[in-house]
Amino acid sequence: MQVSQQMSRDVRVATPDQSIKEVARLMADIDAGFMPVGDNDKLVGSITDRDIAVRAVAAGKGPDTLVKDVMTQDVKYCFEDEDLGQVAQSMSDQRVRRMPVLDRNKRLVGVVSLGDIAAAEPGLAGETAEAVAQPGGPHHT
Repeated sequence: MQVSQQMSRDVRVATPDQSIKEVARLMADIDAGFMPVGDNDKLVGSITDRDIAVRAVAAGKGPDTLVKDVMTQDVKYCFEDEDLGQVAQSMSDQRVRRMPVLDRNKRLVGVVSLGDIAAAEPGLAGETAEAVAQPGGPHHT
């Protein structure tokens, strides 16, 4: 099964020059803890509620701090035509719960999450979640 068959297509995108207050409000409105960050139709990063809490609030930064100052720049992504199992393995390896999905022109077309994987292949989602939950990894701050 391809990622495009399970991903969420209704994705809101933050911009690098938005404040974390604006993005936090958007996250609350759409009940999400993750947003891709785009600039001129290109994926340039991602921001999570954890980024806001740890990289901004815990570091003493205020609500007007810009997304670009706390976002994850080394964002991992996949392509919409990739196999869902391979992407689940990549999420396990990278220890991420959500991954932006791009088309082959590198335009954002969706996001795939552990929940999306669980809806398609519950056993695979369990294995992925177990690996993602391990302490440490490249995105532990």
